[in-house]
Amino acid sequence: MTKLDILAFGAHPDDIEMGCGGTIAKHVSLGKKVGMVDLTLGELGTRGNVEIRLKEAQEAAKIVGVDIRENLQMADGFFSNDKQHQLLIIQSIRKYQPDIVLANSLVDRHPDHARGARLVADACFLSGLIKIETKENGINQKPWRPKAIYHYLQFKTHQPSFVVDVSGFMDTKMNSIKAHRSQFFDSSSKEPETFISKPDFLNALHERSSDLGRIIGVQHAEGFMCEHVLAIDNFSDLRFTNL
Repeated sequence: MTKLDILAFGAHPDDIEMGCGGTIAKHVSLGKKVGMVDLTLGELGTRGNVEIRLKEAQEAAKIVGVDIRENLQMADGFFSNDKQHQLLIIQSIRKYQPDIVLANSLVDRHPDHARGARLVADACFLSGLIKIETKENGINQKPWRPKAIYHYLQFKTHQPSFVVDVSGFMDTKMNSIKAHRSQFFDSSSKEPETFISKPDFLNALHERSSDLGRIIGVQHAEGFMCEHVLAIDNFSDLRFTNL
């Protein structure tokens, strides 16, 4: 088992990169052990196929430098927040024992995002209960509850609970997104156009990071939301945005 500092979950193979690819790349550069887990194979996506998307996901993982990337192969569009699916998430959490979990937005355009966010959040709590039994390679797993779960921003605009300065990591973020080449703009593609394959979509992602950076006085940032109160040791841990 590889103990991870951060474990990021995404409903689809490109969610994590779009939502928090810069944050992941930054923490990898700081020596943190980071992993990525995709809930589905994105098999309902208009463009590409399962084989292509798995290959693209692994390429993107290499670009951001994570230690592991796995796919739980839940049903795209139809997975549920029930015991069966919660146990799959619990197994991943107990396997890698992350201190911090990142997950989809709690409210978003795609129903899988909100459902995946709630599924992961519920599993984070349940993973700490000793009477829930799970196994890894036939061996009982120990209970583990992450210290925090943060939800990265996606399509819809929300007021973030906090933002992370990712200046200097935008090229890595954008390159990891572009590794999912079947999903985004490609002038030579013969596949149907989708919302995210339009030429301006990647520009919009870049512009949002610039705007989030603007509010804290840096070049680029990514936003996160959390349901629980953030704890600090002292006021010096805070950086105010009324520049």
